[in-house]
Amino acid sequence: MSLPTFSRRTLANRMAAFAAASVVWASTEPLLADSAFPEAIPAGAVKINANENPLGPCAEAAEAMHNVIRSGGRYHYEASLELSRTLAVQEGLKPEYVRAFAGSSDPLHRVVLAFTNASRNFVAADPGYEAGARAAHFSGAKTILVPLTGSWAHDVRAMAAADSSAGVIYVCNPNNPTGTLTSHDDIEWLVENKPAGAIVLLDEAYIHYSGGPSATDLVAADKDIVVLRSFSKLYGMAGLRAGAAMGHPDLLAKLNPYAAGALPVTGMVGAMASLNSKTVVPERRKAMRLLREDVFAHLAKHDIGFIPSESNCFMLDARRPAKEFVAAMARENVFVGRVWPSMPTWSRISVGTAEEMAKFKQAVVQVMA
Repeated sequence: MSLPTFSRRTLANRMAAFAAASVVWASTEPLLADSAFPEAIPAGAVKINANENPLGPCAEAAEAMHNVIRSGGRYHYEASLELSRTLAVQEGLKPEYVRAFAGSSDPLHRVVLAFTNASRNFVAADPGYEAGARAAHFSGAKTILVPLTGSWAHDVRAMAAADSSAGVIYVCNPNNPTGTLTSHDDIEWLVENKPAGAIVLLDEAYIHYSGGPSATDLVAADKDIVVLRSFSKLYGMAGLRAGAAMGHPDLLAKLNPYAAGALPVTGMVGAMASLNSKTVVPERRKAMRLLREDVFAHLAKHDIGFIPSESNCFMLDARRPAKEFVAAMARENVFVGRVWPSMPTWSRISVGTAEEMAKFKQAVVQVMA
């Protein structure tokens, strides 16, 4: 039997696609962090530096994952298809408009790799989640950063005007790191007024915490938008990897060359069970809001500046180089989040458990004194 032959161009293209796929694993939260890596954090410390949900998966998801482990020797392709269909029904979309992934970082990187290049640039907010910019660097695209508005929303008009040859305009809503919302009207305006040929990449990883409206209606209307969802945040499955991309099938098809293979069956069935739960979203959203507002009241009482958030993280004004604040909190055994260059005196704080936030409240007063 003869082996297949490849031209130089075919071989180069395949090697480039393989290399591009590898960037998916190169820009996740720990590698972006200025604070200590998880393995450097001692046992028993307060770890509120990576926007994780310490509650973990809900009971229904944990049971579903436990039950499927013994059959983990099978690929279970049908599990990812079932997750896609279920999410499509809940969002009012056709099944072919939804595709499951192992988390949302995977499709985020694929979209950037597929729609940017040396002549099609990447536009994002500042401060914002940086993983897409690293993928854009890999694809040869420039990253154009647009400051947030005075109310910490995305400045959609400035983003639309930032580059007439943009390939991707990235919006994280609620934003990471500020936890602030950009209105649905503004997102719709951006989709309608973006440069020709560009797509809007809308990252809704934190949307469940806010209760704000999703933009999946724009997907249903066949607009040039891809909406990302994650089960890592409110659903508490960061280490289990489940997510989805929603968009017109022609847009989703462009993500195919950058990786392939079966998805983790534990993540797929856990995500399915999470979607089918009637209580996990409202209960966890309410609990987060109450805990977050308690922390905000404590900070206001002690005259510590912060940006009001509708997510599971917020920005705190350290009133000095924030890396010094991060180090000082670590000496109190409280590990807080990283620092963005455009906000050098601010640190991102994730909201953990009530016990963790009680320790944070005590430590932050000492450190800020």
